[in-house]
Amino acid sequence: MDNLALKEPPRVERIDGKIVMMSPRPRVSHNRVVRNISRIFSNYLLGKPCESFSDGVDVHLDDKNWFIPDVMIVCHPDIIKEDAIYGAPDLIVEVLSPSTTKNDRGPKMLAYARAGVKEYWIVSPLAKTVEVYLNHNGKFEIDNAYAQYSEWELEHMSDEDRAEIQNTIKVSLYDDLFVNVADIFYKL
Repeated sequence: MDNLALKEPPRVERIDGKIVMMSPRPRVSHNRVVRNISRIFSNYLLGKPCESFSDGVDVHLDDKNWFIPDVMIVCHPDIIKEDAIYGAPDLIVEVLSPSTTKNDRGPKMLAYARAGVKEYWIVSPLAKTVEVYLNHNGKFEIDNAYAQYSEWELEHMSDEDRAEIQNTIKVSLYDDLFVNVADIFYKL
């Protein structure tokens, strides 16, 4: 049986005007995290003006920068076209893969901030962490970092450290959208 994934055209992004090959097909853990976040956003946004999109939808920020983010929320329907999003989504989630980490933390992050993305998440399935950045005058500043801890880690923490753990991410776009960290990493 032929592997159809090998026959598809390669997925590419344009970063600062350079064509960059996307990583090979994502691992199952990557897909689970994308699915979990996308489901949470889609369920919340049902009937609201903002819309959630997941992997496979291109974002054209400008002529030199177009990406395929893992998950995004778009609140401006005028930038949604049939073939892509043309402009800055309000929230972008990039789920790290070994081959994409440098770009997701570097030039893509800078381009998203310059374009006006309000909130940017970097999610690591391996470390089970979520970093949330908010845009301040065209630059992202870390708002908070979240982690899902193992039972062993929790048992070896002090009571004070356990009390400091935040398990819920407050999405800045809405007053009542909270995401449980455990729901992001469900089935990992």
